[in-house]
Amino acid sequence: MFAKRVAHLRPTGAFEFLDKAKKLEAHPSQHGTGREGKSIIHLEIGAPDFDTPDNIKDAAIKSLKNGLTKYVQGAGIPELRETIATHIAKTRNISVSPDEVVVGPGASPIIFYLILALIEAGDEVIYPDPGFFTYEPVTIFAGGTPCPVHLIEEKGFSIDLEEIKANLSPRTKLLILNFPHNPTGGMILKEDLDALVDLVRDRDIWILSDEVYSQMLYEGDFCSIASYPGMKEKTIILDGFSKTYAMTGWRLGYGVMDKELAYKVASVLIQCNSCTTSFIQPAGVEAIKGPQGIVKERLEIYRKRRDIIVDGLNSIPKIRCVRPKGAFYAFPNIKELGISSRELALRLLYEAGVCCLPGTVFGKFAEGYIRFTYSNSESNIKEALNRIKKFISKEFT
Repeated sequence: MFAKRVAHLRPTGAFEFLDKAKKLEAHPSQHGTGREGKSIIHLEIGAPDFDTPDNIKDAAIKSLKNGLTKYVQGAGIPELRETIATHIAKTRNISVSPDEVVVGPGASPIIFYLILALIEAGDEVIYPDPGFFTYEPVTIFAGGTPCPVHLIEEKGFSIDLEEIKANLSPRTKLLILNFPHNPTGGMILKEDLDALVDLVRDRDIWILSDEVYSQMLYEGDFCSIASYPGMKEKTIILDGFSKTYAMTGWRLGYGVMDKELAYKVASVLIQCNSCTTSFIQPAGVEAIKGPQGIVKERLEIYRKRRDIIVDGLNSIPKIRCVRPKGAFYAFPNIKELGISSRELALRLLYEAGVCCLPGTVFGKFAEGYIRFTYSNSESNIKEALNRIKKFISKEFT
């Protein structure tokens, strides 16, 4: 009945658990466990709980009132592409022109368009596991072969260079990196990044550097692989506005890449979307050019929340959690509990009223972990920790 290319596609685990939680909140007696009437604390969806800054909203309202409601250029309006080019050139210390920028309806669609533009049958894509849940299914959709590589908990979820070496082959077309990392909050070690550059610089492969959380780093300075000599030409930088500026619902992201590839990616975008919504694009200009103080203030709030949730999780018997270096996710190891990550996530939802995600949402190597987002209030995080601790103490000690 359906095309074979969509046989593997299904809603992501994040929205599966969000849907379950919403149903429990809306229909207390639906599952008959007697527990669903309790409040649900949402720690499953990676969406900032802050509102979009007013100056950004005002820029969109102004453009809407000024009649920016028609089709615009498929790759993005010139002002936004120029602003992004200047921003990336400054922050990554590389030269960037506007014709190397493609603006899309979120960062995730750029991944989709890019893989469709690059990957075909027989091509291999190396990507991190645990990893963002879009990488694998879109690779399969395009006819490529997914090649997951294990991130190492003992190294703060940095890469395993030997595993990447083992997966590289003449068929490797694309290597995906994502740091700071979703779902672990990990950051690649500088020595690992140096060694990786030496490994791939002279190989005929593309690098997709997913840098959506680049401005959410708690220690040290962010360094893009595109900043290394000889790497800019083969690197696609992925970034956006959703996390840094609390704009998840706006659907505004971008890719920076070789201009010929940008032309093809924009062509795919046009066939699919015609263009990114016109009147929100000036808001992207304002986000980058406007005051950045609120970004720094919110990062400090996330830092405090990170410490609360990590310290709280590490105080619970049989759970250990690496302290994230970026993003807003905690990825505790729950292997000592002797229960699958999905079963634990379901039980925490139904029995403790805490919604998180099983590690297996993020790949086969993520069994034995669960993911919490701490993009929620300090009080809710503390209450969630109390509920988890009571549940674990009752059921597993």
